[in-house]
Amino acid sequence: MHLLAHNGMLPSYPTAPGEKVGSARRKGVKQGATLMLIGAILVPIFGVMAGFAPGRLENVFAFFAALSAIICFVGGPLRMLFAALFEEGAKPQYVPGSSYMPPVLPAQPARVSALPPAAVNTQPWRSRPQTAEIMQPPISVTDHTTKLLEKDSEKE
Repeated sequence: MHLLAHNGMLPSYPTAPGEKVGSARRKGVKQGATLMLIGAILVPIFGVMAGFAPGRLENVFAFFAALSAIICFVGGPLRMLFAALFEEGAKPQYVPGSSYMPPVLPAQPARVSALPPAAVNTQPWRSRPQTAEIMQPPISVTDHTTKLLEKDSEKE
């Protein structure tokens, strides 16, 4: 429908130079992905630190490893899901493009005649052969059966 309404031109959506504004949905998905990547870094770091820490400090690092795993690996996908479902996407900004006229092709010389010369078509037309003269079809499909029944009734 859009192509018909705009004479076959596809819409172009140019952005202002130097200005890139993302939609809220895109920002939310990026935040969720960033949160998951941060979790992929933090959890192993806290796990290694818990392995090398002495005494009670080991429990603190294990607690932070578990807490960062829950926040990052559960919160990241939830943030992306929320952004994808509830936040507003980018608005399309229609800017009509310049009107495009296809180049005009030069006119081709017209053909004088598409048929061969008249001297070639001098043979007279033959009529179709009559193939029905060979054998005439029966009057009806049941003729043969009716004749057989008549013969049976004459015998009785």
